Amino acid sequence: METELMKGGFFLVHDADSKDVFIPEEFDEEQQMIAQTCEDFLKTEVLPNLDRIDKQEEGLMRELLGKAGELGLLGISLPEEYEGFGQSFTTAMLANEKVGAGYSFSVAYSAHIGIGTCPIAYYGNEEQKKKYLPKLATGAFTAAYCLTEPNAGSDANAGKTSAVLSEDGKNYILNGQKMWITNGGFADVLTVFAKIDRDRVLSAFIVDSDTPGITRTPEENKMGIKGSSTRQIFFNDVKVPAENMIGCRGGGFRIALDILHMGRIKLGGIVIGAEKLAITHSVTYANERKQFGTPISSFGAIKHKLAEQVIRTFTNESAVYRACKDIDMVKDAFLEKGMDHGKAEIKAISQFAIEAAMMKVYGSETLDFVVDEAVQIHGGMGYSAESDIERGYRDSRINRIFEGTNEINRLLTTDTALKKAMRKDLDIFDQAEKVYEEARQLRGPISIPTEYYAAKNTSVRGFKKSILLIIGMAYKNLKKQLVREQEILINLSDMLIQLYAAESTLLRVKKLETLKGPEEILVYRDILDVFTYDSGYRLRKAGMDAVASFLEGEEQELANRALEAYTHVAPVNVKVARRRIADKLIEDERYDF
Repeated sequence: METELMKGGFFLVHDADSKDVFIPEEFDEEQQMIAQTCEDFLKTEVLPNLDRIDKQEEGLMRELLGKAGELGLLGISLPEEYEGFGQSFTTAMLANEKVGAGYSFSVAYSAHIGIGTCPIAYYGNEEQKKKYLPKLATGAFTAAYCLTEPNAGSDANAGKTSAVLSEDGKNYILNGQKMWITNGGFADVLTVFAKIDRDRVLSAFIVDSDTPGITRTPEENKMGIKGSSTRQIFFNDVKVPAENMIGCRGGGFRIALDILHMGRIKLGGIVIGAEKLAITHSVTYANERKQFGTPISSFGAIKHKLAEQVIRTFTNESAVYRACKDIDMVKDAFLEKGMDHGKAEIKAISQFAIEAAMMKVYGSETLDFVVDEAVQIHGGMGYSAESDIERGYRDSRINRIFEGTNEINRLLTTDTALKKAMRKDLDIFDQAEKVYEEARQLRGPISIPTEYYAAKNTSVRGFKKSILLIIGMAYKNLKKQLVREQEILINLSDMLIQLYAAESTLLRVKKLETLKGPEEILVYRDILDVFTYDSGYRLRKAGMDAVASFLEGEEQELANRALEAYTHVAPVNVKVARRRIADKLIEDERYDF
């Protein structure tokens, strides 16, 4: 595929080829060594100290981040000239995934390397990068990101923190309040967003945390991620050198938006590590726990739960690394044109804002499902505060709020796709019109081929047509009013997420078969079979909900008939398929898919 064709949302209007996607089975030796280093660090430094971490033992989290820095885990994607390793976005995501199994530590880690470090790495000038990035990469400094305020959450630009240039022009004087600041209790470097004078939009500043005038409230007492430092920070006449502004005046809002895109897709990868750990805990317990004289892992109801945990995690992983490869391709193209490393990466990520928002939603909700089922499998033991399962359950909940709530991200997914369609960046409306004309001629289900991958390709194309049909009909009937119909936007977003996960899984399984052969991937076909079958139902339900919200009479009947046809999937014996998936998990006694 030509690099210039790669853009966010392109999956809706283009059929991808499995040879063009990256799958986790392709990680090379160097990437696997980095992953192993992350796993070893968790086993030796983090997991044995979870209780100490959750009690927020003074200095412990700061010490752990420093040790991670000594191993190079804080600078994986930073350029070598700043003490980093200059690795790809995909490699950095792999490290994020592995550290994601570290409960509260993963929050501190991801905040430091992501929203804490990246504003400087992506938007800082050379002097700022040389001053801060080497220390952030090695763990000599830790970082935090100060955007949210009491009355400025999802509407970040509503922030009231002010910055006024001193009379001599040497400093900006910051006054204001920030809240929910991860790493706020110990961070050395703060990225602070404020409005200069009466500016309409934010500017961004690098603030050393030991600057006079900075005060912190005590640690927040949270439902989960108890080991993560979360504080409010107050700025009272804080002098910030004028040269510490990041980018240009008024450029902070764009920085904040772009950093959120990055944080969203990284969250979609971080949760994979937690998902796999929870599944391993689940199957270990299910194999050990006996009822009626037999391990509960032999019961069909438990096998269903174990298999569904695997299916959703596998599809989440497939979608995340597909998106990572696309980002790296575009980033490399920008680098070849002479663009700075930081600007190339953030511009590439920003092009995939749709995928980033979808992966944040899908990943966080997959983890919520997995840990909820893990508690259920453990029964009363899962509800005990002494179990890691209980900790994982509580820690999971924040991910649906982090990086913009899932509701905001669902709206963003569809809204961004519509805006791209209106700018003709995506050929959505023309294709939607063609689908509508086709739908008028439909008189029954679409014929499903007998060849395996041809059948799956037909189903995925049908999913795309179902979305295009509704987008086209909704826009035709509602025009600009559509952007205010949040329920319909959310219906469409849910359909897009299911489509992307289903297609990504299809591409992964098909490519995996070329690497391992058909006999070695039968259980992966089971995963694909069940997920595609379920996706058809989910797409149809979301589509019909949307259609009933804005259509009546013959047009509604036409849309519903077309949805039935386009989301039709050949019957699957889901019971047997799930049992085979669960049996592999039970035999391996850990997630190994």
